[in-house]
Amino acid sequence: MTTLFRETLSTSRRDEMIDITRQVALTVSRHGMTEGIALIYCPHTTAGIAINENADPDVKHDVLMRLDEVYPWNHPKYRHAEGNTASHLKAITTGTSQAVIVAEGRLALGRWQGIYFCEFDGPRQREFFVKLMEG
Repeated sequence: MTTLFRETLSTSRRDEMIDITRQVALTVSRHGMTEGIALIYCPHTTAGIAINENADPDVKHDVLMRLDEVYPWNHPKYRHAEGNTASHLKAITTGTSQAVIVAEGRLALGRWQGIYFCEFDGPRQREFFVKLMEG
């Protein structure tokens, strides 16, 4: 059996990584899923989903800083009329989805891992989907 959930969130900065681990874990728990896969998907071209360390907030800072260095906001050769080419490049680098194993009713993340909604063109109202696939 598969079930799809739509989640919403508000972002507050142009670039930020929002820890959505609890939100995804609550979705798994509320559904009563014990074994399977949770697929977390972002339907936006200037945002993404990542799994990374959630113990030290400096990791988020460092990731966002380095993405800004690699993809500067105002590169003189960008052509995209909306002016957010860097956001698109960051989203491509991050990716649109992550799959997490659910075992014994819990997300099978590593000790230091968290799931992040990565905003690269905020602030905005955003959404992401969680598809639970039991089995």
